[in-house]
Amino acid sequence: MRNSVDIVDVIGRYVQLKKAGKNFTGLCPFHNEQTPSFSVNAEKQYYHCFGCGRSGNVFQFLMDYQHISFVEAVTAVAKDAGISLPDQYVQSADRPTTPADSENGQLLQLHQKAAELYHYILVGTPAGEAGLRYLTRRGVSRELIDQFQLGFAPEQQVLKAYCDKEKLDYQLLRKSGLFTEDHAGQLHDRFAERVMYPIKNRRGQVIAFSGRLLSTDQTDLPKYLNSPETPLFNKRRTLFNLDQARKAARQDGKLYLFEGFMDVISAFGAGVQAGIASMGTSFTEEQVGIIHRTTTQLNICYDGDQAGQNAIDRAIKLVESQPTGNLQVRVVQLPAGVDPDEYVQRFGAEKFRQYLASQEETTVDFYLRFLRQGRNLDQQGDRMDYLNQVLKVIAKVPTPLEQDLYLTKLAQEFSLDKAALQSQLTQLSSRSGGNQPRSGQDYRGRVTDQPPVAAVEARPQIKISRAELAEQMLLYYMLHSQEVWAHVTATTGFHFVHERYQTLYLLAASYFTEHGDYSVADFLNYLNEDELRLTLSQVEQLRINPAVQMPVVDDCMRIITRQTPLDDQIDQVQKQLREANTLNNTELVMKLTVKLVNLLKEQQQYKAEETN
Repeated sequence: MRNSVDIVDVIGRYVQLKKAGKNFTGLCPFHNEQTPSFSVNAEKQYYHCFGCGRSGNVFQFLMDYQHISFVEAVTAVAKDAGISLPDQYVQSADRPTTPADSENGQLLQLHQKAAELYHYILVGTPAGEAGLRYLTRRGVSRELIDQFQLGFAPEQQVLKAYCDKEKLDYQLLRKSGLFTEDHAGQLHDRFAERVMYPIKNRRGQVIAFSGRLLSTDQTDLPKYLNSPETPLFNKRRTLFNLDQARKAARQDGKLYLFEGFMDVISAFGAGVQAGIASMGTSFTEEQVGIIHRTTTQLNICYDGDQAGQNAIDRAIKLVESQPTGNLQVRVVQLPAGVDPDEYVQRFGAEKFRQYLASQEETTVDFYLRFLRQGRNLDQQGDRMDYLNQVLKVIAKVPTPLEQDLYLTKLAQEFSLDKAALQSQLTQLSSRSGGNQPRSGQDYRGRVTDQPPVAAVEARPQIKISRAELAEQMLLYYMLHSQEVWAHVTATTGFHFVHERYQTLYLLAASYFTEHGDYSVADFLNYLNEDELRLTLSQVEQLRINPAVQMPVVDDCMRIITRQTPLDDQIDQVQKQLREANTLNNTELVMKLTVKLVNLLKEQQQYKAEETN
């Protein structure tokens, strides 16, 4: 089926490709770069990035780019090619990856049952009427209640009663985080008299809860109570509504970061479905990593009060401190004292959507306003301090045109000489090493139709040794020629020096017994380690004469079997010699020195033979 679609057509939907000889090239979607190093080979149906090392066939690309399973990638390719798959493939595309009988599988089932129970209590029993009134008063419709599976935990021990009836394992309940344990070892429902917000993983499976206290009399209890850390739930790595938001982000390439669950839910009801929120804690590095693997743009939309402004500042600085590839950050500043939930309730869904679209600003624009706080710009000292801080922000902007726009704005507002501002900016830029994008940030503003996968640090091009080049060439000829394969495998005791080439050699032997003819894309799919796929891609990218030349094959084998062992022996003796010197073992030092001299002579003789 893989050969029924053109890998260039598929990848071309996400990457702008240009013809370059036999291949197609473009900017790698997996890491930040300005010079194209991403290559797609139409003939062999595989891709390779010379910058970050990513490689694979059409299935691997979709798996990495869209964060989907192999079965889902196969299903997507089949649908695109108009190919009907057997029912078991289609059904397994939505099958959970966690076995139901595993501990995590059982915990997931327990959380799902708890969510169903709390939801039923909210919408179908008198015990949930107080919670239902609260949500209705907040403008949450029945449709949204069902969409987010909101619920209510009453004062009665309903969840514990259910678990006792089902005779669920005591230790499993302890690990779930759904219960507290008293001194006698008895378990009690953790949540009581709270509106329940199920927290889900990226697959939409319930992994935890956040409960909002209704009673205003219990001042000693927290307003919001989250599940504790469990085998399923790590709050630093969890974002509320990510399961639904990432699907919406594929349409317009952006996520909205809100402060609270109700902001996300209200925005969803207003038609903004790409909203997410952190778990009642500060925004974390782990959450930044998840976001930049999901989308190309993050819009921070916090409350318009002072606390919200400060939170935006912290969020921007956190994103800037991380290697976030081509993730752009924008700010949507709400009016002071109004959060997204309140805005929707006051002005309606359409006005809210219009506001988000029209008030989107760059981080520099945000700081031009934010840095004014606490300063009297009519006073020279505060004005100078403000300008110095703003210029430090502008110095990070990589394009002269953008810098010029901001300098013009400052010069006009404060009646200053623009040339003086430019001079000051130049000094700041020189001290900070020039106008470099922050922490891997790509300021080009490239937005693709689909979110990129994790930004991968570009790998430097490493010059390989003559012996390793021989290994690569030999492996290439072995894979592409049955004659060379038979010639090498008939050599008793032959062994590649580097483990990754030997592993590929052994896996290729297994592959040929199952597939017969060699296909790069099929063999890439056969490999289950990224490092091996990278090595194979490097082998396939060799610029050598594809026509087999047996003298070249023999030269490669001679280099591998003679020169490399010599090098290894020399390294080993040098190491032993250092140890002997450390121990002041004069006799051993003499023996090792003689041995080393002989090995070096043999190496020199071999090199002389090679040059003649």
